[in-house]
Amino acid sequence: MPPPNPSDFEQQLVALRGYLMRFARLQLRNDSWAEDAVSETLLAALAKPLAFEARSQLKTWLVGILKHKIIDILRQRQREVTLDFGFDDDHADPLDQMPFRIDGHYAEKPADWGNPEQDLRSRQFMAVMDACTQKLPPVQGRLFLMREWLEMSSEEVCKELALTPTNLYVQLHRARLRLRECLELNWFAAR
Repeated sequence: MPPPNPSDFEQQLVALRGYLMRFARLQLRNDSWAEDAVSETLLAALAKPLAFEARSQLKTWLVGILKHKIIDILRQRQREVTLDFGFDDDHADPLDQMPFRIDGHYAEKPADWGNPEQDLRSRQFMAVMDACTQKLPPVQGRLFLMREWLEMSSEEVCKELALTPTNLYVQLHRARLRLRECLELNWFAAR
């Protein structure tokens, strides 16, 4: 494969910087840390443009690099992070929030999602999924992305954010329910 044209490659990196910044800000909740992570990502890409072999989209490749940079920053600055989660219902019974009837069945039958594997490969679905993730409350969005996107273990997330496992699971459950509702409204109902 021929090496990428340096000027085209740099223009593509500049075009993707905004997306990378949004992702980093959501995870790090600190503009300067996010700027550092994105800068390091772009520098790594510029230092080794031949490492991008076009086996995936440039955006996917950059997000892969950024994920590692974010995890490194989280580990480096673990003691500096101060977060106000503002949970006002920490002591509420999580079972009260679940959409189940007394007999254990869903109160509302979930919409037919068709073939999820095929939809996951769809660019439009991923765009809707990204928009739905960004609509999550900031805390839930961050927890969901740390657990599902950055693939951090529950123990790592709990340690990083000083959460109890129960609180983490409740917040992840709420995030998944909101994502489900958003996807049903904006993707599956529109089909």
